[in-house]
Amino acid sequence: MSYTVNCSILLTELPLLQRPAAAKAAGFENVEFWWPFAASVPKDAEVDQFIAALKDAGVQLTGLNFNAGDMPAGDRGLVSWKGRCSEFKENIEIVVAIGSATGCTAFNALYGNRQEEHTPEAQDELAVENLVAAAIGVAAIGGTVLLEPVSGAARYPLKFADDALSVIAKTRAAGVQNVKLLADFYHLAVNGDDVEAVINAHAHEFGHIQIADDPGRGAPGSGTLPLGDWITRSRELGYAGHIGLEYKAAVEDAFGWLIRQNA
Repeated sequence: MSYTVNCSILLTELPLLQRPAAAKAAGFENVEFWWPFAASVPKDAEVDQFIAALKDAGVQLTGLNFNAGDMPAGDRGLVSWKGRCSEFKENIEIVVAIGSATGCTAFNALYGNRQEEHTPEAQDELAVENLVAAAIGVAAIGGTVLLEPVSGAARYPLKFADDALSVIAKTRAAGVQNVKLLADFYHLAVNGDDVEAVINAHAHEFGHIQIADDPGRGAPGSGTLPLGDWITRSRELGYAGHIGLEYKAAVEDAFGWLIRQNA
């Protein structure tokens, strides 16, 4: 099974460190997380407990976010956040250490909201610098940095696949090749992107896929998006990675959907 359970949005009825075991009990071998700590540089004991929870559950960590700030408060990443550059770069070292300990090689770097006190150009320049630093950092463990268009955040500037791809082109011009598009079909669809066209043009170079249905950001089948068709087409065009389950559902309803065996 190629699905990976996002344990930061699913299984949230349970304490965070119990969620890997719950995913395993539900029949999944793989999990992914947003940044699971309150700080960019957590205490060693916190990191050790997180890694132990994964190992004890017998699951593989397939994806991890860099610290994105206070997500419940509306933060959406530190990559372009002027004033927190040193913090982001300190976070890279911790992310690499966790990746090295767990075998995780995919790391989502949320871009960050626009800041009124800084020009978009200044933020974009910083973002490329930080993405290049992150890419160089995770390259030491064979890692990939993921860049994601996001919905529901008015000040987040990457709304469409082309927005992220244009930033990725700048990182390549700066000398790194391991920054790739995270194609979250829910976010792209909600923002009005042509998801089928994005798949046809870029599926072979996707760094990761995540899914949720719309409306509601619920489980596949709860809305109207043709998620099964989009996954199948992405596979046909060369995408061979995991499918991240990044939707909202109660534990008892989280995994009873029909396309589970078809990815």
